[in-house]
Amino acid sequence: MSLSRGGPPPVVALQGVTKRFASGLEALGGVDLAIARGEFLSLLGPSGCGKSTLLRIIAGLSEPTSGSCRLQPGDEADRAIPAGRIGFVFQDPTLMPWSTVAANVELPFRISGRVRSAERDRVAASLLAVGLAGFERSYPHQLSGGMRMRVSIARALVTAPDLLLLDEPFAALDEITRFALNDDLLRLWETQRPTILFVTHSVFESVYLSTRIALMAPRPGRIVADLKVDLPQPRLRSVRTAPAYAAMCESVSAELAAAMSPEPAI
Repeated sequence: MSLSRGGPPPVVALQGVTKRFASGLEALGGVDLAIARGEFLSLLGPSGCGKSTLLRIIAGLSEPTSGSCRLQPGDEADRAIPAGRIGFVFQDPTLMPWSTVAANVELPFRISGRVRSAERDRVAASLLAVGLAGFERSYPHQLSGGMRMRVSIARALVTAPDLLLLDEPFAALDEITRFALNDDLLRLWETQRPTILFVTHSVFESVYLSTRIALMAPRPGRIVADLKVDLPQPRLRSVRTAPAYAAMCESVSAELAAAMSPEPAI
């Protein structure tokens, strides 16, 4: 998606973003990407292509070596979305084992120094949204892997973020749990409509979840294809057996294979 002169500005705008680490490793090689408000965009690519690095730059956890990353460009501040309005779900749940489920979800409010009845109500609502009502007093070690990931998602949602970043959150889960959490995430997106950037290396997951897929080539990472997903909304589980879904997966797989093929020697 190019940066358009017409219509509302994108929520995220990346221009020429590169990242070179001190070791000399070039992780990103000139990324241009714009994300519209309310989109569900998947970053798809092979392991090591810089997807997670790009996500961390967008979150403000890392700085690009060159290029620009702007949130809600067009406002007075380059990073117009306050930090509290960005939710980040990592590959691992990253929960505090000594704290209850409710206390883990409450963490963003405690960091900001405001935990009142209104915040506790939001914690309860967030846990209800991810199907964990009744587990408020449980501890992480008492939960399954899928339930721990639900806690992590609840914590990311509790501040009602404008932008939700998810870094391969379901990669380590079994297929049944992964499919269930895919559906849960879609329902949350349909009801709350945050802008979502979802990192994955699964073609099938990216097609099922997304309204759009940005395909990344191997290191140095760059966007080599921008694909619109024209599947029905709301996205029902029956879509997985539809011919249109299979055709889209085949098309994306072909694009991915082409991106991973070495360039012919001249």
